[in-house]
Parts: sequence; C-alpha cells; structure tokens
Amino acid sequence: MDSSEPPARTIASAQPPEASKVVTLFVMVVAILYFGKEVLVPVTLALLLAFVLAPLVTLLRQLQFGKVPSVLVGVILTLGLILVIGGVIGSQIAELTGNIPQYAATLEAKVTSVRNYTIGRLSHLADSVSIHNPHPTGKPPPPPANASSGSLPSILPPLGVSPGPTSNGVSAATTNSPLSIAEKYLGPVLSPLATLGIVFVVAVFALLQREDLRDRLIRLVGSDDLHRTTVAIDDGARRLSRYFITQLCINTLFGVVVGIGLLLIGVPNPVLWGILSALLRFVPYVGSLLSAVLPMGLAAAIEPGWSMVLWTLGLYVVVEGITGQVIEPMVYGHATGLSPFSVVVAAIFWSWVWGPIGLILSTPLTLCLVVIGRHVERLAFLDVLLGDRPALTPVESFYQRILAGDADEAEDHAETLLKQRSLSTYYDEVALKGLQLAANDAQRGVLEHAQLERIKSTVKVLVNSLRARDDEQSSPAKGDRGAIAPLAAENDLPVNCGPATVNPTEEGLPVAWSAEGAVLCIAGSGPLDEAAASMLVQLLGKHGIPSRLVGYQDVSRENVERLDVQGVAMACVSYLNISGSPANLRYLMRRLRQKLPQGAPILVGLWPTQDSILTDKQVQASIGADYFTSSLSEAVTCCVRAAGQSSKEELRQKA
Repeated sequence: MDSSEPPARTIASAQPPEASKVVTLFVMVVAILYFGKEVLVPVTLALLLAFVLAPLVTLLRQLQFGKVPSVLVGVILTLGLILVIGGVIGSQIAELTGNIPQYAATLEAKVTSVRNYTIGRLSHLADSVSIHNPHPTGKPPPPPANASSGSLPSILPPLGVSPGPTSNGVSAATTNSPLSIAEKYLGPVLSPLATLGIVFVVAVFALLQREDLRDRLIRLVGSDDLHRTTVAIDDGARRLSRYFITQLCINTLFGVVVGIGLLLIGVPNPVLWGILSALLRFVPYVGSLLSAVLPMGLAAAIEPGWSMVLWTLGLYVVVEGITGQVIEPMVYGHATGLSPFSVVVAAIFWSWVWGPIGLILSTPLTLCLVVIGRHVERLAFLDVLLGDRPALTPVESFYQRILAGDADEAEDHAETLLKQRSLSTYYDEVALKGLQLAANDAQRGVLEHAQLERIKSTVKVLVNSLRARDDEQSSPAKGDRGAIAPLAAENDLPVNCGPATVNPTEEGLPVAWSAEGAVLCIAGSGPLDEAAASMLVQLLGKHGIPSRLVGYQDVSRENVERLDVQGVAMACVSYLNISGSPANLRYLMRRLRQKLPQGAPILVGLWPTQDSILTDKQVQASIGADYFTSSLSEAVTCCVRAAGQSSKEELRQKA
C-alpha cells in the first residue's frame, strides 16, 4: 500500500435519535400549530376542501370544461350550497327564537318537577335529620357580615351620582360610539366571513395548481424515490377524498332521516335539527349525542308529558346505531386505517390546539399522519401508533402470550384465527412458528428455565383446549382411498409429502394400524420439541390414526432398549431447531431402525422450513428416514399414505 494514500476513514454506524431531540421537535411542532392557528387553520381547511372538490373538478374537465371554468364552477357551487344552508339555518333559528316565550312555562314546570323529585327530596331528608338538633354547638349561626338591621345590602350607587370612568380611563360615552358598536356587533359576523373567503381563495389556487403542488411536494420530500413518494401522495389523496365524500353522503342521509323522523314526531323546526345533526356528526363519536341534546330539550318544552322526549331519544339511538354499525361498515368498513383509540386521542389533541375546528379536522389530519408513516420509513412509528393494522403479527402475538404464560389470551387469539383457517393450518402458520421464536431465544440463552417451563405448560393447556375442534379443511371426501400413494421404493430417496388431503376411509384402519399408539410421535432433543410433537399427536387423532407421544429421553442410548414398540406401525420424529447439524438425528435413526418392527417407516418433521436438510438429498440419504416434512399437514398426509399402503397390502394378502 502506498504511504502517500490517505488513511481510510471509518464511518460511524447510524444511531437512533436522542430522546431530548425528539421531545424538542415535538414541542416545536406543537408550538407552531398552537400559535400559528390563525394562518394554519384556513390553509388546512382550504386544502381539505380542495381534496373534496377534486373529483368534481375532474368530472367537469372530462365534460370538456376548461381548467379554470371547472375550478370556478365547482367552487361557486360549493359556496352557493354553503350560503343556502346558512340561510336556512338562520331563518329556522329566527323562527325558533320567536316561539321561545311560549315554551318557557312548560320547560320551567318540568325543571321544577325534576328538581322536586331529586334535589327537593334530598333537602327534605336533610331537614328531617337536622330538625332534632338545629344548632349542634348551642349557638345560633352569626349573621352575614354585610347584613344590617332588617335591610338588604345596597349594590347600586346613590341617586344623583354619575358613574365615573372605567378602569382603563375610558368613559361610558366613549364605549357607545358608532365605531365601538360596529366592532362589537359586526366583528363576530365579519371574522367568520373573512375566514371563509380565505378558505375559498386558497382552495381555488390549490385546485388550479394541483399538479404543480404535487410535483413540488415530490421534489421536497422524495425526489430520490419517485415511485414511493408518488404512491404515498396518491394513497393519501385517495383516502382523504374517499373519507370526506363517503362521510358527507352518510351524514347527509343521517340528517335527512333525523329531520323526517322529527317531523313525524312533531318536534318544531325539523329542518334545522336535521342540518345540525348532519354537521355535528362530523365530530367523531360524540357528534350524534351533541346533536340530540337541543331537539330533546325542545321536545321537553312543548309537551307537558315525556313521550315526545323519549321518542326523540329513541329516534337518534336507532338511526345512529344503524348508521354506525350497519351502513358505515357496509360502505367502507374501517377503510380510514385509524384505530379507535387514536381517533379519540387525536380528537382531544386537535381540539386543544385548534379548538372546535380542530375537533372536526382531527380524523383527516390523523389520517394524513398515518399515510406518511406508512410510506416513510423514519416515520413508521406513526402508522404503528395511530393505524389500525395489528402492531404484532399473529406469530408474534402467539409467542408473546405463551411467554407471558397467559393461556386464556392464547386461546382467545387462537379462536379468532380459527374462524378463517383449519386447526392444522393454525398450528403450521402460527403455533409452530411461534415455538420456533421461543426455541431460537432458548438457544441464544435469553430464556430462563422458569420461562421455558411456563411456555411448555401454556402450550400444553392451549393444545388441550383445542382438542374438541375438527380439522375441517383437511378432511377428505368419501372414497379417496385410491388417492393414497405408496411409500417410496427402497432404492429411492426420501420424499416430501404434499398437503393433507386424504384420511382413513370408512372401512377402517388396517389391523396393523388399529392398535393404541400405532404412530409413535417422538420429540426431538430441543426443550420445546415435545410441544410441537403434541400437536401432531392431536391432529393424527382427529384424522382417525391412533398415536402416542414419547420424549427424547425415552429414545436415548440408555433408555431405547426399554422403549415399548408393540403395535407401532410408524414413527414420527419432531424437531423445532436442529441447527443444521444432523449427527444426533442420524444416530437416532439407527437406534429406531434397530428397535422398531421390521418395515415400519420413519418420518422426520423439521418445522423450520429453511433448514438445509429439507433440500439436501445427500444429507437426507445419510440420515435414512423415509419422509421429511416441514409442516404438520404434510406429516398427517404421510401417515395416511403409509396407512393406505398397509391397507392395500393387507387386502392383497387376503385375496
């Protein structure tokens, strides 16, 4: 190496971000959202409105409208619809305000009756308790500090004294100036109108520059990976548009049904309550409850009885139940991709940051975060925290439950998965792979002896709890006896079995397979191999083949001579982790060949499918087994084939 060359520079490995930096970034983002809400809220509303209007603008452009006319028509139609709805709400409120005095007496009488039945009875009970000892200390209570001899305290200034200046030095005459009156009464009206104007102006420019904004966003966040960035943007736009349009249609239907129902019940101003119900339903979870409060209060004010209130409550409960539990799952299910917990937390956070507008925008904003986390690796934690996809795979969930020793949770998890798969498929795809994770941890030495014992005990309880289930998908049709294939010839290499598609037929097992424990299931040398072998014993029993389980110590060099092999027609050895070293397996095969009855086939189940023994024919030949399988389903098939071959030979001998 030339000494003139500069020394090689070592590159430090990537480190996870420090907690202090994460906290600092979070505080900065929250501060920007909170103090910049006057600017961010209108812009966010405009962008979300652009997402809603994008399909309409696209449709108008397909109808040969120009780009600018399509945007202007869509925005004008939306603005006109909002103004019409606002006018209807205003006229309905004015009509309701004129009728309030005639409802006040009925409502006051009901409030009095409710108070008499609740607070009144409690007060009467307290009076009856204290009447026996009105003054426990023997002295009457002192009079109020401001009480005078029989007169009420005066809170008004003396007559003839003019009010002085206010605390800030401004006289009352100044506060009644035309400018202050205009500011007082026109300010609350002009401020929302100004915000509405900003929203529509920004929405117009966002729709006109939609493609340009998309390209700039791609350049900003993902120009080095155009495919992933484009997929993320398209996914987010599709989800947001689908969510808003679907929710708008469903909430409109909800408001129409509620308005018609209130009209039939007799509640005044049903149009107002229908519109408010449709709008408030955009608030997650509590919107429907909030929309029912005012109609119920009005129903209580116009009728002396309580029947109209109960009918109104029943209407909201029934319509919301059907909408939330039937219509929404039927239309889009949980297509938003958000977990219910994240929706609640997001509603609390955004309502704190942006007020009522944040409460309405909480779901779409959280949906944007989930989409970003789903496509940006560094922000994947957002998808884990807020998304509806399971945080753990079924295999990981199984391992977590057996590691915790929670047999009830493991059984509940199994019951859920067994609704969509057979028992043998569940054992192959979930249980065995979960046991492999445990076996790998045991080999690395991270599992203590007590934890291993807890895992074995939990798996034993789980397998016993599933003994009543049938392996339905693996059950064959009647008369499949001809499909049973014979064993490989003596000079052939061992074969791998296919899926379990056949079972012993109704004619019964051959005599050699009828004895108790005809299939000897032998656990490997690993600490959890016996748990896997117990699953094979259970599946063989469900397919009509008697079997029994023996541990590895029973076939060791010291104990193999005492092994009872009477009536054994086949042996199955189960290994979860053989670590690519088949030496102990090869010597085990020799001991079994010497001990088992002549001609009894031997199957080796290597449940880790990536093991090289399953693909190396020379290694298989040196071991000397008849079958090598990587799943319990294949092991059951091999036993069924062997039973079928024995049955054919038995029939041939009788003939």
